[in-house]
Amino acid sequence: MRTLITFLVLTLTQMLLGQTTISGKVLDEKKQPLQGANVFIDGTYDGTSSDAEGNFKFETFVKGTQVLKITFLTFETLSQTINIENYATQTFILRESINSLDAVVINAGMLEAGDKARVSVLNPLDIVTTAGSAGDIVSALQTLPGTQTVGESGRLFVRGGESDETQTFVDGLRVAQPYGASANNIPTRGRFSPFLFSGISFSTGGYSAEYGEALSSVLLLNTINEPVQEQTDISLMTVGLGLSNTQKWEKSSLSVNTAYVDLAPYQLAIPQAVDWNRPYQSLSGEAVYRYQFDNSLLKVYTAFDASRFDLNQDNINTNSKDRINMNNNNLYFNAVYKGFLVNNWQLITGASYGFGENKIDLNQDYVDNAEKALHLKIKVFSKVTTRLKLSFGTDYFLTNFQENYTPMAQSTLNAGYNAGITAFYSEADYYFSKKLAVNIGIRASNNNLINEFSASPRLSLAYKTGKFNQFSFAYGKFEQAPKADYLKYATNFENEKIQHYIFNYTFAKDGTTFRAEAYYKNYNDLVKFDTDAPVFSSSYNNSGFGYAKGLDIFFREDTRIKNLQYWISYSFIDTQRDYRNYVQEATPSFVAKHTASVVTKYWVSSLRSQVGITFNFNSGRPFENPNTEGFLNEKTKTFSNVNLGWAYLMSPQKILYLSVSNLLGSKNVYGYQYASTPDSNGVFQSKPVIPTASRFVFVGFFWTISKDKKTNQLDNL
Repeated sequence: MRTLITFLVLTLTQMLLGQTTISGKVLDEKKQPLQGANVFIDGTYDGTSSDAEGNFKFETFVKGTQVLKITFLTFETLSQTINIENYATQTFILRESINSLDAVVINAGMLEAGDKARVSVLNPLDIVTTAGSAGDIVSALQTLPGTQTVGESGRLFVRGGESDETQTFVDGLRVAQPYGASANNIPTRGRFSPFLFSGISFSTGGYSAEYGEALSSVLLLNTINEPVQEQTDISLMTVGLGLSNTQKWEKSSLSVNTAYVDLAPYQLAIPQAVDWNRPYQSLSGEAVYRYQFDNSLLKVYTAFDASRFDLNQDNINTNSKDRINMNNNNLYFNAVYKGFLVNNWQLITGASYGFGENKIDLNQDYVDNAEKALHLKIKVFSKVTTRLKLSFGTDYFLTNFQENYTPMAQSTLNAGYNAGITAFYSEADYYFSKKLAVNIGIRASNNNLINEFSASPRLSLAYKTGKFNQFSFAYGKFEQAPKADYLKYATNFENEKIQHYIFNYTFAKDGTTFRAEAYYKNYNDLVKFDTDAPVFSSSYNNSGFGYAKGLDIFFREDTRIKNLQYWISYSFIDTQRDYRNYVQEATPSFVAKHTASVVTKYWVSSLRSQVGITFNFNSGRPFENPNTEGFLNEKTKTFSNVNLGWAYLMSPQKILYLSVSNLLGSKNVYGYQYASTPDSNGVFQSKPVIPTASRFVFVGFFWTISKDKKTNQLDNL
């Protein structure tokens, strides 16, 4: 018995002598104690929790080199190698984990729409249910701050920039011909319907180094990765017909959308202020095929559009009308592969091809032009740590443009060019904490046509001052090759250049969003020429310059009033340029100093209807009056209109839709055209540029056939 007691005492003494005390303190980055942090030796049960002062203390029998781990909710796990025998009490600092749900967002200059957007100013439904948009993505975006309503064009004009300063990308690949065919002062539409897109990012400046060849903005369209179910949609409209279908298989899916538009029946019912010989007709379609591999995704997208029209337009310089007969064919194709490489690195690679052709008969002067555009892209990126994301990529753009001009009974004149642009970019996102983040990037490119190399740095900062509000700043240098109107005649150019400075404040909480953004843009090396229009004999140079500065305000409220959603946009801009054939620095004719939009949508349960009303306002735009002194020194009257949209749910899958643009019949004027020579009294005669119709009335019936018998096309109206 005495022997047993002696053995137990000796064993207990040895155990006590073999224990090592591990102690220390756990603090956050502000040196405040963290109570309840779990502290333990990895691979053992030895450990404890920190007390109210952040202190901890426990015993361990393990020896040698070990890993001490400390974990705490919403903080990064700390792992530190220690030597048990030589361990000394120390203090450990835990860093906040960067949770995507509450971390700061770098969003200066970026407006997003989509279910995955962190701070969304629009949702997918808004793109197509905004009264007056008529299902056109561009029209819906024109209710956002920073855009100009240029009704005679229909294209995107952003913060003092022309429409060609905005580039469109589908799944990261450029679309060289994003708009449909049009004639002078006849508005066009974007080529893409919202049917196949899950999200939209619209940058009004300060965008990523991943994108180039755009001075003012980029529009990013992302196709749906995986449809929810198989379904068929049928559309019967006053302007045409539409049919779409989605099929799903085990690892793949196919969505197809086609539409036929013919304005002839509409013109008979509601005449427009257009002298048609043959009203606008088009046949278009889109398709997305998706294949899901084990750890990767392949998406193939294609779209085509064949359209034609024939019309007569008044010519203020003659007693007769100009006849314009146009046929346009367009094809766009892209394929994108997304997959994993090694060590958490991911790959995105793809290619796109665009073909656009116009055959134009202008008073028996024939113009035939065609543009072929290729874009190849490779991007690799990785979330290296919880705080650092790196990306690298390369682009190659190849453009071939050819134009043949045959004046009546004369020989053909040829113009065109081939341009290749090679670009490389690198970008890093780093989160110092959940409150502070930075994005740094650089894009380098070389244009072999004009033989110019350029390097464009980008920088964005974001600081979160509270749970629901933050400030952002962005700076970037952007470059773009001169457009085809110039390059087809000459190549002695430099890139047009601009620098952006953007300061943003955002508040977002429970269905309420407020954004205020101030910006400054400095233009350099803009193209100038010395003739009324760019022609072969013009003298070209890059001596143009300009600036744009302003303030954009956006407010959206979705939850305060039941069934009501609304947003308010306001923009102020001060801009001047000396470019093209300007005789001095002046505000361009497409710019209104003040623009505003109010968009409302209300669900009336008793009527099973969604009613939408949109109000747009622009202050007067400059125009050149040769009867007065000065340059672009007169302004049009203010522009305003009210648009109505009414969707009536006949049954869960059948909708009757009515839309009326310019409901009140406002007599809007976009500008004036003046005769090239004065009359006998020395006066240059003029005529106003007005909308093609005082009102546009649209009626459609939309029927969805799906397994759930609930899905409908309300999000496509």
